[in-house]
Amino acid sequence: MKKGFSFLSRVCLCSMYMLLSSLWAFSQSRTITGKVTENPGGTPLPGVSVQVKGTGKGTQTNTSGVYKLEVPQGANTLVFTFVGYKKEEVVLGASDNANIALTADVTGLKDVVVVGYGTQKKSEVTSAITSVSAADFRQSGARNAMDLLQGKVAGLTITRTGGTNPNTGVTIQLRGVTSLTGSMSPLVVIDGIPGGNLDLLQQDDIASFSVLKDGSAAAIYGTQANGGVIIITTKRGKSGPARVDYNTYFRKEYVQRRPKFLTADQYAAKIASGDIITEDKGYRTDFVDLLVNHSNLTQNHNLAFSGGNDMNTYRASVYYQDQDGLMLANSRQQYGGRLNVTSRGLDNRLTASFNLSTNFNKANMLTDGGNLNGYYTFNPTYSPYNPDGSYYFEQTSTNELARLHQQTDIRQQQTTSGDAKISLDIIKGLKASIFGSVIRDTWTEGGYADLNSELSYETYDSTGYAWQANELHVKYALEPTLEYNFTVNNAHNITAIGGYSYRYEVDQGFDAGNYGFVNDVFEENNLGAGNQLGLGKANMGSFKNDNTLIAFFGRLNYAYKDKYMASFILRREGSSRFGANNKWGYFPAISAGWNLREEAFMSNLTAVDQLKLRVGYGITGNSGINNYVSLVTMGTGGNYINPDGIWRQTYGPNRNPNPNLKWERKAEVNIGVDASLFKGRLTGSIDVYKRVTNDVLETFTTQLPPFVRNSIYANVGSISSKGLEITLSGNIIQSKQLTWSTDVAFSTNRSVLDRFSNDVYKIESKTYGGIGGYGALGDAIRTFEGDRIGNFYGKRFAGLTDDGKWLFYKADGSKVSPDQINSEEDHAVLGNAIPKYYLSLTNTWHYKGFDLRVFMRGKFGFDVLNTMEMFNGNRQSLPSNVLETAFTKHAKLNDSYQYSDYYLEKGGYMKLDEVTLAYNIPFKTKLIRNMRVYVTGANLATITRYTGNDPDFIKDTGLNPGIDALNTTDDRRPYLSSRGFILGLNVGF
Repeated sequence: MKKGFSFLSRVCLCSMYMLLSSLWAFSQSRTITGKVTENPGGTPLPGVSVQVKGTGKGTQTNTSGVYKLEVPQGANTLVFTFVGYKKEEVVLGASDNANIALTADVTGLKDVVVVGYGTQKKSEVTSAITSVSAADFRQSGARNAMDLLQGKVAGLTITRTGGTNPNTGVTIQLRGVTSLTGSMSPLVVIDGIPGGNLDLLQQDDIASFSVLKDGSAAAIYGTQANGGVIIITTKRGKSGPARVDYNTYFRKEYVQRRPKFLTADQYAAKIASGDIITEDKGYRTDFVDLLVNHSNLTQNHNLAFSGGNDMNTYRASVYYQDQDGLMLANSRQQYGGRLNVTSRGLDNRLTASFNLSTNFNKANMLTDGGNLNGYYTFNPTYSPYNPDGSYYFEQTSTNELARLHQQTDIRQQQTTSGDAKISLDIIKGLKASIFGSVIRDTWTEGGYADLNSELSYETYDSTGYAWQANELHVKYALEPTLEYNFTVNNAHNITAIGGYSYRYEVDQGFDAGNYGFVNDVFEENNLGAGNQLGLGKANMGSFKNDNTLIAFFGRLNYAYKDKYMASFILRREGSSRFGANNKWGYFPAISAGWNLREEAFMSNLTAVDQLKLRVGYGITGNSGINNYVSLVTMGTGGNYINPDGIWRQTYGPNRNPNPNLKWERKAEVNIGVDASLFKGRLTGSIDVYKRVTNDVLETFTTQLPPFVRNSIYANVGSISSKGLEITLSGNIIQSKQLTWSTDVAFSTNRSVLDRFSNDVYKIESKTYGGIGGYGALGDAIRTFEGDRIGNFYGKRFAGLTDDGKWLFYKADGSKVSPDQINSEEDHAVLGNAIPKYYLSLTNTWHYKGFDLRVFMRGKFGFDVLNTMEMFNGNRQSLPSNVLETAFTKHAKLNDSYQYSDYYLEKGGYMKLDEVTLAYNIPFKTKLIRNMRVYVTGANLATITRYTGNDPDFIKDTGLNPGIDALNTTDDRRPYLSSRGFILGLNVGF
């Protein structure tokens, strides 16, 4: 009994000792230090995440690649992760030092591609998709999120027709023209929100773009994907210590490439010589310079906080941006923020992600470049002021300087977006998700013309004019999905996703204007103070419309041993915008890939890392048309007096119904090759495609009766395009201290209008591109069936007579005066306004802490109609000021304004778009994680034969490209070209 008790006592004491020892040991920790470098080369890697496996403890390496981390005694493994490198784990031994070299992962995280409703490994992608990460964005300070992509994606055309005006956006077109009257722009999806608002994006908050180019990739978005799809992913928080990132830059712009009108001294000399018959007022005024904001300075600030652990991550950012335009009364101030929170629960089976973003902006809209022409041509011997100091007015022109001081046009806008996604792993491989979002965009714009303004004096009896307008746009989306992933025999990987999409949009607006104010006290803030409301001379209007779109969609991806891949998509979609007989449509797609590198016959080709062939076919639609166009709608007519003596408003149908109206359908085939050589030193892709859009929508003339109106909107036409895209990336030098990489993007496209008419509706041709200006010169572009889109069409220049009169060729080759030209018989194709080739080239060098990037891009093989030369290079414009060429290049011309190929010029150019020099300052402190200082020069030089405005600002998309650019009826604005310089700073804590 005593022996038993003694044994039991020893066991209990020993157990308690071991337990207490374990608890004591677990409560202790030790500090591990080390250095992370790149393999091969040994270059230190800053920003590498170092985590204690199984815990939320972690840190990051500093600029020297060094880390220091407190590790609990019970933990024995460190996990090292870094974007673009293979994940590594290190088991700790007795030493308190753990160094490691990370190897670049050619097919790792950087090759995960965002696709519609999910992601795919790039090695398994079978469609034409291009991804652009933040490291490759343009560096000149984005005015619009799409500025970051300009020149970076082969086949994607982004043109800033408003120049550097901070209140204008960009025109976007992917792989040519796809419609005549519908939307031609790609669908923008922001963090899963279809039709996301670009105002909510700041460049420092964007992680990546994914461009779905072909139909086999875009078909899952159905009728909104005819122009392709651009998926934007914003930055997210990562598990690890809290991070603070501050990014800022300041930009200054200077005028360049200003049109060469006669200076004041030149103009006065022409008056003295008798070449210009007008009065020299004795002043020497540079009127255009009066409109330039020489003190412009743009500033941008973005402060972001991020962090979290294995269960919860977050990222919150706030920003402020003050953009000064190159012209006076042209600015934009905005501020806002973005918040993302991701949480996991139920043993990591439940994931919830929430996004909230908002933007407040105030824009001065008074100047957009359209007011330049009046001051270009103003007599420079005049003054903008009268002798008494008041502004000088005359009936034939507008005193733009006075307008800037006596009128206002301010828009205040607020946009908010919120979305949430909740996912639940039901069983292994099966996940259910539901996504919902809402975007609310509202703005109020108002303006006032003082009692003493030129507008009030000439139009409103010097009583002042005020107006206000506001609009509200709301978009709702709800999309539940079900996804299933499974593998059979470790060889067959299958992923299936199916879902339902519901979208509802509503737009409404109101505007009003009044005059007859007795003072300028209220401006536009009290429209009722004007006295024209009771007289029926004030204006007022409002609108409201909505549309609904619902869809069922599914996608099946299959991969066999990373060797053979296939994808199948089907979407059934319905829209309220289309006719009663065609509310629904099907949009299928199929694509396949073959990874030749995995075949046995490629085993000896060690230089080839990857070689994949792709082929895809898909059908997409276009619902980007106005609401209610398939329905008969009522509109107001005139006011008529009734027998009771009361005037009453009449109503009647203002549109013919078309119950057969349906969406345009684009069928596209794409064949591509992806390759990686020499362990990732050279990568690239080649794509060739052909697409045909049928059932193109256009307005046609109808008979009265049986129709109630003389036109109808119907599906008739067909457009086709084909092209080639090449993307190459090469690491030319890759050593311990110096690296040099080059990226090239090249594309070519040809779009043809195959058919305008059918058995019912007939159109021989369509004209576009109103020239504007003096005289009835008509449209510059005319397209017949079977012609290239963008053809200039008109008279062919045959020379000038001895007395400077125009001569043009007739169809038989004879030379005649303009009045003997028959437009139907003698006009011909003169050129084409759409570039045949697009090319961009990026070179990046890294040397120790320095990096240098040089970005060039260009467009080639197209013509531009120089309307500024047409009207202001002709002495018929005198005594208004003219271009110097009126007395040099066009000195012999002594005739009226004429449109012909005489004013067509080659528009091709190559631009030194950006040069950025940066230095990464090394810090040996825990406080500062990284610091980067950089300077950027933007739009530094342009090599071109074109003599007009900056050819980069000339529209090259849509149906009326290539016209530069006095007419303001189709959003062409001759905004001054500028050269910009940026000083920027990026700091991480």
